[in-house]
Amino acid sequence: MEDRTSQELQKKLNNLRAEINFHNYRYHVLDNPLISDFEYDQLLLKLRKIESEHPELITPDSPTQRAGAEPAGKFDKVNHPVPVLSLSNAFEAADIWKWYERILKLDKRVAGTTYVVEPKLDGLTVVLHYRNGSFEMGATRGDGTVGEDITANLRTIRALPLKIPISKDASESPEYIVVRGEVFIEIESFYELNRRLEESGNKPYLNPRNTAAGSLRQLDPKLTASRPLTLMTYQILYIEGRIIPSLRTEEEMLSYLGELGFPVVDSTYCQTIAETISVHSDFEKERTEMPFEIDGAVIKINDRELFESLGYVGKDPRGAIAFKFPAQEVTTKLLDIGVNVGRTGVLTPYAILDSVKIGGVVVKQATLHNFDFIAEKDIRIGDRVAVKRAGDVIPYVIGPVVDARNGDEVIYKPPLLCPNCNQPVEHIDGEVAWYCVNATCSAQLVRNVEHFVSRGAMDIVGLGIKIVEQLISAGFVKDVSDLFTLEKAELLELEGFAEKKADNLIESIAESKKQSLARLLTSLGIRGVGEVIAADLARIYTDLDALSFANEEELQQIEGIGPNIAQAIVDWFSQDTNKNVVLKLKSYGVWPRSVPQTEIYTGGTFNGLVFVITGTLSSFTRSEAKDFIQQRGGKVTNSVSKNTSYLVRGDNPGSKFDKALDLGISIINEAELQELASE
Repeated sequence: MEDRTSQELQKKLNNLRAEINFHNYRYHVLDNPLISDFEYDQLLLKLRKIESEHPELITPDSPTQRAGAEPAGKFDKVNHPVPVLSLSNAFEAADIWKWYERILKLDKRVAGTTYVVEPKLDGLTVVLHYRNGSFEMGATRGDGTVGEDITANLRTIRALPLKIPISKDASESPEYIVVRGEVFIEIESFYELNRRLEESGNKPYLNPRNTAAGSLRQLDPKLTASRPLTLMTYQILYIEGRIIPSLRTEEEMLSYLGELGFPVVDSTYCQTIAETISVHSDFEKERTEMPFEIDGAVIKINDRELFESLGYVGKDPRGAIAFKFPAQEVTTKLLDIGVNVGRTGVLTPYAILDSVKIGGVVVKQATLHNFDFIAEKDIRIGDRVAVKRAGDVIPYVIGPVVDARNGDEVIYKPPLLCPNCNQPVEHIDGEVAWYCVNATCSAQLVRNVEHFVSRGAMDIVGLGIKIVEQLISAGFVKDVSDLFTLEKAELLELEGFAEKKADNLIESIAESKKQSLARLLTSLGIRGVGEVIAADLARIYTDLDALSFANEEELQQIEGIGPNIAQAIVDWFSQDTNKNVVLKLKSYGVWPRSVPQTEIYTGGTFNGLVFVITGTLSSFTRSEAKDFIQQRGGKVTNSVSKNTSYLVRGDNPGSKFDKALDLGISIINEAELQELASE
């Protein structure tokens, strides 16, 4: 009876894993999901529950094992079952014709053959091993004979199937198959990753290719899992077992890879060499519209038997060639370095160049990323620098041509004053970004006011970004405190305002004066002071005056506040322009005072408890839920840790939900939160 129960459980587990793998394939490979994120999460939750109750049944190819294993001390070496070869290069159409003539002399069948043309992905080559349908091992290409074992890191890539075939309707997988592919980061995902890094004061990455390669070679797979890596496959290196399909052409091989569930690179089938050259030309025209970076096209003979019979030259197969795009990198003189001030106050340097044409476009300016990049590369004004432009990407400086220096070059020093408002800038040791922290700096005024009035801050209803821009453009608002001096007559001068709309906005602004000290602190946009830190500060300091006298050492005694945030708070209150904003807020009656800490915690039902909120709530807004918890003595943080008491789960929860499950954190819904408060 026990064996039968065990067999039924194993069957249930196998079916559940297969179902999750199938939906993961539909979402990450086909971009065509059949179920909602919530339904997918429920399936994963069910699987986690079974595996937590029966850990002996957890397998390496389970969908729950994608989060990343323990950090490795080093990468082990892996011998490839067959050589993983490179390709010879062609740079113009004449080179392709010469290649064709060479192989035609070797085998007259070339005259009647067809070709496959694929975009040449600019990523990192990987070798994937599957045994009895399960992902067993993955490695880098290395020198083509020996690579590095990066199995744990590859498991984190959602596009990589952990089990093949992915569909129950597909034919069985071979006993052992080794597949070649390319890991890369899509351009949009790369920009989003850099945007998040820059907003948090961290150093952005230079390009998707290096970022993908570096991510795959992290010793800690959890770091790899945090990067937006994806995968394409394009070759079967080795196959053995009872089930070996007849794969006579490249076309059939790619089709078979797709049937097994691998993401397969899009290919074009051509009848003649002239057609392959035309396809390459199309790729070059369309490369800026592609979701990933490519640096050329790969042309292969479609007939696999003919391909093999042509043999090899060194490590290059004769039956394929890489047709590279023209270089998009040039050198020119760096005339000067300018500085932009972003809407978040971050200062970003840019190169002012002696104009040069790159890829058919005249370039006069290029990004220098950040001041650390200038120092690390030792880029000097007057240098001859290498500049690259890929598609529609903003041109960027790669580095100086040191051998071209004549001694007239000038070492660059970052500005001490904001180039926009002439106020002192802030730079904290260990951080990449330099900031202007002047709340009245015109370069960031729209963003500052937009943040001040937002739902999580002062929550001034009816004051969206377009109206903020109108108020600033009209000269009615020069800093956030000016919002409280607005008059109805001024609003009626603006386009789109009538009596009722103006009355509603004036009333909403007046109502916001009742907001808590924590909300006001959040709204000021002090770097590092979000809703959680603001609430902690409001429990200790009674008003803005009291906080303005705090020193760094005192602030660091508060849990969650380190030296960087402490310095940011002190720096903000030390600015004369910011002091003036505080004085004006006080004079306009925007001066909330906090309840003493003892009064907040005495009798609080959530005293000492730490909460994290994820997903969309139905009976609370996110801010209301935080207030509900904090008013009862609880603390709300943004990340799940072993110190978290409860995760409050709404609809469509994110990765915090998975982490809470992994750590065994108690998970409750909104109704249970309210019940907990009444206990």
